[in-house]
Amino acid sequence: MVIASVIEEDFILLHWPLLWKFIYLVLGGVVSGVLSSAASFASLASYPLLLSVGIPPVFANVTNDAALIWNMPGAVLSSIRELHGHWRLVRFYSLFTMAGAAIGCYLLLKFPSGVFEKVVPFFILLAGIMVYQTSKRKVVDKPQAVTGGRKLLYVVLLLVNGVYGGYFGAASGIITLVILTYLTNKDFVVVNAIKNVVGGVANLTALIIYMFASKIYWNAAIPMAVGMFIGGYLGPKIVRHVPQKGMEQFIAFLAVVQAAYFFWQAYFK
Repeated sequence: MVIASVIEEDFILLHWPLLWKFIYLVLGGVVSGVLSSAASFASLASYPLLLSVGIPPVFANVTNDAALIWNMPGAVLSSIRELHGHWRLVRFYSLFTMAGAAIGCYLLLKFPSGVFEKVVPFFILLAGIMVYQTSKRKVVDKPQAVTGGRKLLYVVLLLVNGVYGGYFGAASGIITLVILTYLTNKDFVVVNAIKNVVGGVANLTALIIYMFASKIYWNAAIPMAVGMFIGGYLGPKIVRHVPQKGMEQFIAFLAVVQAAYFFWQAYFK
């Protein structure tokens, strides 16, 4: 009864019957959850989905955080074996994304998001190029972890990406994946599992802040969260059965597609 009343309240998705609205958002959440936990691209589906139901861009970003947080529990449950022995890394890197997300939330509440919307396409395209370059290494080679000053630089970039994630968020997952690839010498499936937790903690930080300082469209967030949990559980299982090089090149392709989409949104719409 409570959930039904929340979904009915202030609902702005077309004029479909309530059940079809719910199914639309759940299925969209499943697709977003799979894209997030398997390919770091939840926003390819979730952000346009929320825009399609009439939620303004800034609030769509906030509502997306409320739904996306449920992707992490599903992804963690499905990635226990990949995360085994790596929780220390997860805790360490999560500190930086949490701090960055808190700063980003503050900036979003104080300043308009227009500036970041203009640079989003270039962030995404750069991340896609980095992933593609990573995919070109020999299959027998493992990514070499950076050390010394370069490691400090990538940790700072992780903090900056946390700021970006809290402020706008589109493609912050793939950028996190790229940074963690250079910070560790782990296989793709392990780095992807770490990314799911690190990114989820950042989303949780943003959600807690936005719950008290902004408007969340719970009518859309709740059904999307159901789908996100399911998709988050399915994503890592898909990754285990897909060749690493193929997955990385698929992510790079999606990056180009999403960069083009957000470029059109920012400069031509």
